[in-house]
Amino acid sequence: MDVTLHLAQDPEADALLGRSPLAALVGMLLDQQVPMEWAFKGPATIARRLGTDDLDAHEIAAHEPEAFAALLSEKPAVHRYPGSMAKRIQQLCQYLVEHYDGDAEAVWKDVGTGKELLKRLAELPGFGKQKAQIFLALLGKQLGVRPTGWREAAGSYGEPDSFRSVADITGPESLVKVRAHKQEMKAAAKAAKAADK
Repeated sequence: MDVTLHLAQDPEADALLGRSPLAALVGMLLDQQVPMEWAFKGPATIARRLGTDDLDAHEIAAHEPEAFAALLSEKPAVHRYPGSMAKRIQQLCQYLVEHYDGDAEAVWKDVGTGKELLKRLAELPGFGKQKAQIFLALLGKQLGVRPTGWREAAGSYGEPDSFRSVADITGPESLVKVRAHKQEMKAAAKAAKAADK
């Protein structure tokens, strides 16, 4: 895996996401309740604070929990909720160590179908169905991981030429389009909620 991603809108952070399967998974895990760029810059920040140029699932899983939470809490914090996200990242890494010998890429390497890949992603701690589908779409659209039926398994996130999620961000222009789509979805949900009252 060595591609150029543009999710963090930061060359160093994006380079790490493009070469490190674990960094990509951690970025996806962090992508909630904060701007996308902030979330996907997180793995590079964590690696730098650990004094390394990549993330290692064994190292993170074995890290003392309070020390790891403190590492994420340093200013600028890796996430709006650094303590709870530190715990989630460690749970993800522990799961990867137990089930995939710490190799994040093994989650999707040699997988036969999109359906099977979606199941594996949804089993990861912190990944619900929607997050799993978005990550599956990212794998297929930008990272060349395309098992049979991947688009169908990714649902609407797998649609070509759409601007629904991080899977569709290839630069500043597409980031603006994805943001606009998310705002439309929020507005539609708000209007639907108001109509129900």
